[in-house]
Amino acid sequence: MKKMKSFLTLAMTSLLAFSVLAGCGQGTAPTPADQAQGGQAGQPAAEQPVAKLRMATSADYKPYEYHDTSSGEDKIVGFDIDIANYIAKELGFELEIVDMDFNGIIPSLQSGRAEFAMAGMTPKPERLKNADFSVIYFEATNSIVSKKDANLTKVSELAGKTVGVQLGSIQEGEAKVFAEGEAKGMKIKQMNKIAEIIQELKAGRIDAAIIEDTVAKGFVKNNEELQFTKIESAEPAGSAVAFPKGSEQVEKFNEVIKKMQENGELEKLIQKWFGE
Repeated sequence: MKKMKSFLTLAMTSLLAFSVLAGCGQGTAPTPADQAQGGQAGQPAAEQPVAKLRMATSADYKPYEYHDTSSGEDKIVGFDIDIANYIAKELGFELEIVDMDFNGIIPSLQSGRAEFAMAGMTPKPERLKNADFSVIYFEATNSIVSKKDANLTKVSELAGKTVGVQLGSIQEGEAKVFAEGEAKGMKIKQMNKIAEIIQELKAGRIDAAIIEDTVAKGFVKNNEELQFTKIESAEPAGSAVAFPKGSEQVEKFNEVIKKMQENGELEKLIQKWFGE
């Protein structure tokens, strides 16, 4: 019996000693409040995970978004990409770009494969049925640029003429429509840069060019022999960010876009990608 009591006393003493040592060495377990402030006292706060938003785009639409391999690395760059990166920085999310065919963009929003989309996309009525859109971040109307003495101010007057457009642009697609319709027989010359088109026009190697009016203004201002005339269209004009129906991101994006319009950041990007 005495041996049993001695054994119990020894066990309790050992347990007490272990508890004291554990308390001295480890401290109390951190509470949720401690964890929110960095775990245990004296330790730096842990970084909160950054949200990731996926942006659907069709990177075949220079200069809005396209693959650039000039550095030896395949990167998607462009006007829309720069805007998206600015918005991501302002709102504190990580941007993931998902490249796909243009006609798959709205379905990707509907299926949850992307949280928003930027692809020089105009909020046309048929698209508004399936997606929500931000405010317009870039308004542009196509225009005919020509020499002042050429008398080329209407689409119908381009019939049989050679007209320059930027390769992969909205204007290239519209020119093809004109060539099959009201400007029957119009020849299309595609070039990579707007500046190249203007030089071809000044040299007389093309008769006119179809360029967005925001870009055309700058070139006409610096080349007095040129003029531009807006092409009237009943279709909505301008680019906006697309979202799934009911997205909570719309107003957040709108706030940043308005900020960019007010602080001049948007104008800088317009000049970078569309001007000289």
